[in-house]
Amino acid sequence: MNGLVVLIPVALGLGLAGLAAFFWSVRSGQFEDLDGAAMRVLLDDDDDKESE
Repeated sequence: MNGLVVLIPVALGLGLAGLAAFFWSVRSGQFEDLDGAAMRVLLDDDDDKESE
């Protein structure tokens, strides 16, 4: 029972920290361009190096 006195506040604190990090990432624009990163994986950067 004494362990729950420690573990419940720790779990709540970690949950709130994760929620705060999520809201911070949304406000700072981390999720603005979801398709851009997916398309950059498909682009071939070797074309730019051949023309130099």
